[in-house]
Amino acid sequence: MFRKASPQGRFFSYLIPIVVIGICAELLFAIPAITTGAAAPILLLAVLLVARELGTGPALMAATCAGVAFSFYFLPPVGLFIEDINDWVAFGVFTITAVVVGELAARAERRQTELEEGKREIEELYTQLGAAFERASEAEAARRNEQLKAALLDALTHNLRTPLTAIKASVTAMLSSDEIDASALSSANRRDLLVVIDEESDRLNRFIEGLTVADRPDPSQPSSFRAVSAEQVIRESVTRAETVARRHRVVTDVPPGLPELAVDRSAIGEVIYTLIDNASKYAPLSTTILVSARVADAHHVCITVEDEGPGIAPELREQVFKKFFRIPGRESVDPQRTGIGLGLPIARRLAELQAGQIGIETPASGRGTAVVLTLPCVVTSAEIELAQAQPALRT
Repeated sequence: MFRKASPQGRFFSYLIPIVVIGICAELLFAIPAITTGAAAPILLLAVLLVARELGTGPALMAATCAGVAFSFYFLPPVGLFIEDINDWVAFGVFTITAVVVGELAARAERRQTELEEGKREIEELYTQLGAAFERASEAEAARRNEQLKAALLDALTHNLRTPLTAIKASVTAMLSSDEIDASALSSANRRDLLVVIDEESDRLNRFIEGLTVADRPDPSQPSSFRAVSAEQVIRESVTRAETVARRHRVVTDVPPGLPELAVDRSAIGEVIYTLIDNASKYAPLSTTILVSARVADAHHVCITVEDEGPGIAPELREQVFKKFFRIPGRESVDPQRTGIGLGLPIARRLAELQAGQIGIETPASGRGTAVVLTLPCVVTSAEIELAQAQPALRT
């Protein structure tokens, strides 16, 4: 489309309609079969095209030229003189129609141009808005990242400080007794303090191990297992969790005669403690946390920690075992015990190290969350002999 960028450009924009209409009129007049009725719409079409491409001023010039050409070539007598009143009417109608057509076409073109300019402005605004939103998102992401770092530091500090405090207190008590009176602590008391130091050191080691290898797909299994009573490890874990679950009712349901577990007692105790701790964070206060056990099959026992909290949607039950994942909008019932998404990943890692599995189910009541820990049982000598005899029987 021609732009009025200079006087020379404007001159050509008015010259072009004269040339276009003149050529059209000459070509139409050169065809003997063309009548007045056929020539009029063709000239109007030329006016329309000029208006579409050049705008209002050139359109009016084209309409004037078309009217003169129509009169000169197609209204008798040929020339600029018109004698018949009907020809005057035809001339007037044609000229007015040409002007109207040119103006309408030019106006439509102006609106189209305005729409395109408006579209470009909207696109520019959208681009600017997107850039601003991206900058805001980056700022928000940076802020959340700082919050996550702070929360992670708080959680690490808490999980490391608790066993370190117990170790420090035990060592201080032993050193103080040696400085004051060698007999201040009996052998039994010294042994109790050493057991505390040993257990809390193991707890620190398990916590660090769970952090560093929680994402490895094929955890190495322990070379040997110890026979552990399921009832004993549950009782010890519930006792340890009395402080974190003091505002809930912790109930155990362990039937007698369960097979012994082939696991590390401290590691599985840490898993059960973590599950109780996690349940107490999100279950409403004064509700019940049930720790139960049952035989899953001939080689496995299931330990379940069930709460009456808001539950976990099926599509999120695997994601909660990813490090640092937290369910959106889920807040702890105790603001002082907010989680950061490390408890369940570490619990799964420790369970897998014992050749076990851990998953989430919906309780039979349909309310809350049931975390199911499946652990291997001790293989009896009779089962070993049976397994060894199977190849011989097949041969």
